[in-house]
Amino acid sequence: MLNPEQSEESSGLVALLHGPDRVGLVARTAGWIYERGGNILHADQHRDDGSGVFFQRIEWLPAGDAEVEAGFFADFAGKELGMQVTVGAAREAPPVAIFVSKIPHCFHDLLARWRMGEFRGRLVCVISNHRELEADATYFGIPFHHIEVTRANKADAEAEQLAILRRNGVELVIMARYMQVLSGDFLERCGCPVINIHHSFLPAFAGARPYHQAHARGVKLIGATAHYATAVLDDGPIIQQDVAAVNHRHGVPDLVRKGRDLEKSVLAQAVRWHLERRVLVYGNKTVVFD
Repeated sequence: MLNPEQSEESSGLVALLHGPDRVGLVARTAGWIYERGGNILHADQHRDDGSGVFFQRIEWLPAGDAEVEAGFFADFAGKELGMQVTVGAAREAPPVAIFVSKIPHCFHDLLARWRMGEFRGRLVCVISNHRELEADATYFGIPFHHIEVTRANKADAEAEQLAILRRNGVELVIMARYMQVLSGDFLERCGCPVINIHHSFLPAFAGARPYHQAHARGVKLIGATAHYATAVLDDGPIIQQDVAAVNHRHGVPDLVRKGRDLEKSVLAQAVRWHLERRVLVYGNKTVVFD
């Protein structure tokens, strides 16, 4: 199991809230914390002018018991401000699972970043439909579970995967080029967010072989997209994207090579933001706070 190297334990809290905008919301959240002796460490907010919805991320050090204050703040924001709100510990390290197939670059990059302490979560298991990367997981001390997935056994395989996630209390699944489509039933039953990396600048070139599609179309930019997985393939809320320039001299192998660099950095950034409680999902979009 890989644990983040945290510098100094903090009893800070982070709240993500959104709801109908009205005058004084920033003052009221700040005032509530101030009145209880808390110290605001960081605050960021956004207003969607089209829908009139207010979004905020606020991080603070409470003067008293953090768990008790989290409950009080959630009650205040929900009942008095009419907000939807989640509150959690700023330094919380939730259990995380990686799903991977044979393609190693995103998997290796995540393992290295976890070893260097870049992520707040605890990497507790790896699940794969192939054995090619088992030795790599073992080297890093991560339990590896091989579950073969075929069209005939998909339901049974997903049930076995779900059992592993539940045993480990997993709160985030990362699809690091896991070359299987997770069913809607799996996504509904797993009980936690699933982040996927897709090797194109969605919504362009969804589905299989996007680099081949991009080359055939003669695009001048290729991209990578990290998004939350939903029952609709490659259609979930987008967390992070990036692009690289290409031209007529680049063949498919060149696009794949350039794309792999994008995939690693885009997926890592999305995972980092999620674990730091910087991503608020709203409809089929996200607000990513600084």
